[in-house]
Amino acid sequence: MKTDMGDKHRKRIGLLTAVCMAASALLGGCGKEQPSYTEQGMAAIGELSYEEALDCFQKARDAGENEQLLCRGMGIAYMGQTDYEAAVTYLEAALKAGGSSVQDIDFDINYYLATAYYKVGRTEDAVGAYDAILTLRPREKNAYYLRGLVKLSDGRFEEAQADFGRAVDLDSRDYDQMIRIYMALEEYGYKDAGLVYLQNALTENEKSISDYDMGRICYYMGDYENARNYLTKLKPATDYGAALYLGRTYEALGDYNYASGIYTDYTQNDQSKAEIYNQLGLCKMQLGEYEAALGAFQTAMNIEDNGMMQTLKFNEIVTYEYMRDYKTAAALMSSYLKDYPDDETARREYDFLQTR
Repeated sequence: MKTDMGDKHRKRIGLLTAVCMAASALLGGCGKEQPSYTEQGMAAIGELSYEEALDCFQKARDAGENEQLLCRGMGIAYMGQTDYEAAVTYLEAALKAGGSSVQDIDFDINYYLATAYYKVGRTEDAVGAYDAILTLRPREKNAYYLRGLVKLSDGRFEEAQADFGRAVDLDSRDYDQMIRIYMALEEYGYKDAGLVYLQNALTENEKSISDYDMGRICYYMGDYENARNYLTKLKPATDYGAALYLGRTYEALGDYNYASGIYTDYTQNDQSKAEIYNQLGLCKMQLGEYEAALGAFQTAMNIEDNGMMQTLKFNEIVTYEYMRDYKTAAALMSSYLKDYPDDETARREYDFLQTR
């Protein structure tokens, strides 16, 4: 099963990027200009309709629209199709089309390009893309963090540590970043080094850190008793962060029934948080309540722009497997792999399902 966005499936370096793919808003209504083909292409990317997007960008080129913007869009669309070689080609073209003066969009393109380089195994080029960003924006903490991730994946631990340290120095109260650094180091076998960042966050900000941040850092450190103590000071029935981390804490303590109660109570007040429903579904799976688990995952999938559709679809498939409905699971997995063809875990699972 795939858990929330902090678990191992999401932690993979290839999935850690600094920017998200978002569609430009479409213009509509009487008296307003029709959206350009490039805008339509970006809207299609937002809907994960990559073939449609590429068609729009080709029409944009035929219509003489901005070359840099349409090449950028094509690069992003090819990334969505996991064709990273093509993505590199168009993103490099987008940079060249920008001219000699550096604009904000060039930084954006370099972030995408770094990810595409990494995906095709060109780690030095990925580092170079982040170097280009940092040369002109030396306080870009996210570029330091991401460059550190690439170096870590390449076995350059000391260099990665230097980049992580610089990212933290630029914002010593960015607890989200510290947690991400910890998770990356843990994944690559440097858990103790990762714990240092969390411990420093607690000791250096002891007087200013909130109960929420204290609680979730304790959670990641494995100090579940203190995590529970801090998080219960909040109002998990209405506080999203408190509900999410207090529920996870009880899961870690093995009390899935109580954790599911926390998630259920929160959904009585807010039905817009997919992660809460995902965690609720995982708890129900642990309790053997598969119909309830399926309902939780599918409710989350129906939340617009939920941001975790891949995880939810995978968990839905696993639930059908536990229900011994292998035919439905196999059909859903076939569809899943069309959307996420580079998920090797899912591909192995599909091979298994075909034998059932």
